[in-house]
Amino acid sequence: MNQQNICIIKTTIETFYKAFKSLDAEAMVNCYHDAVVFEDPAFGILKGESAKGMWRMLCASQKNKNFKVVVSNIEAHNTLGSADWEAFYTFSKTGRKVHNKVEAQFQFKDGLIIKHSDNFNLQHWAKQALGFKGFLLGGTSYFSSKLKAQTNKMLNNYLNEKKAI
Repeated sequence: MNQQNICIIKTTIETFYKAFKSLDAEAMVNCYHDAVVFEDPAFGILKGESAKGMWRMLCASQKNKNFKVVVSNIEAHNTLGSADWEAFYTFSKTGRKVHNKVEAQFQFKDGLIIKHSDNFNLQHWAKQALGFKGFLLGGTSYFSSKLKAQTNKMLNNYLNEKKAI
């Protein structure tokens, strides 16, 4: 892969996180290929418009709140990229402060992100977001499946509301 393509990959990742820092979901999803596949411990696997809608929903939910993103270690190789990022926010359901550390992996096609995987410690997140209950249950498959069901229900409701407009 030539140096120009590596620069495109790195620039796309930088653009994605610059947009995330300013909660500009449209600029974020413009970095995604239409056939993108996103995966993380909270939502599971999301494809195409669902993946794009997830960022729109998350950005909208954090507008005018104490949300902060810090990005580091952006790397690009061949058709792959990676970054480390940290999110600081208040979990709306409990009012608890969360500092989530995430490792992101990207695959590119046609200069856009075709696959995006975010990995973080779900039990650590659950402990921060939910307290003792999260500490106890956050590492279980039961908690993981219940969380994915809840987040996907919220996403489907959000997407259906947007379609109705």
